[in-house]
Amino acid sequence: MSRSGRTTDWGFPRWRGYEGAREAATVRLCDRHGCTEVGNCPAPKSPNSPDRWMFCQRHAAEYNQGWDYFAGLDAEEAAEREKSERQTHEGFQESAHYGWAMSGDGSRTRDELRALELLGLGPDADFDEVRKAWRAKAKEVHPDVRPGDEAAAKAFQALQLAYEVLRQAEDRREWKGPGD
Repeated sequence: MSRSGRTTDWGFPRWRGYEGAREAATVRLCDRHGCTEVGNCPAPKSPNSPDRWMFCQRHAAEYNQGWDYFAGLDAEEAAEREKSERQTHEGFQESAHYGWAMSGDGSRTRDELRALELLGLGPDADFDEVRKAWRAKAKEVHPDVRPGDEAAAKAFQALQLAYEVLRQAEDRREWKGPGD
C-alpha cells in the first residue's frame, strides 16, 4: 500500500517535470495598449524616476527611438554629462601592471616576455632578431670593453640570462615540433 502524502521529489533525477508546479506563473504583459506580448524590457516613465514601463522588445525599441537622454540640457551641459559618464578602460591598464594581461599571442611565458623587454624587442620577435639584439647590446656592456665597470658587468649578466631563457625556449619549441 502506498501512502497518500508521499512525494516523488526525492533524489535525482526528479520523477516529475520541472514545470510541475500547481500555482500559475505570473507573466507581465507589455504596457503598450493592445499588445499581448510579454513585457520584459523596462523603460523609464520619466527622467530620474524609479517608475518603469514594461514593454515587449518591439515596443521598447520604438519607445527608445524617440528618447533623448540629454533633453533639457544645453550643449555645454550635455557635453559635460557625456564626458563624466563615458566609460574608461583604466582598469585594464591597471591589470596590465599586475601582470594579469599579457601581450602577444599567449605562446610566450612571463619570463620570456621580460627577457624580450630587456632586449628591447616585441613579444612576436623571432630568434634571429633576439640573437641580433643580444649581440648589439652585449658589445656595449661587455666586461672586456668596459673593464672595472660594475654596472656594465651586471647589465651584461642580465643580458646573458635573458638570452639563455630565450634560447632554451626556442630549443623547446624546435624539439616539440611545429605540428605538435
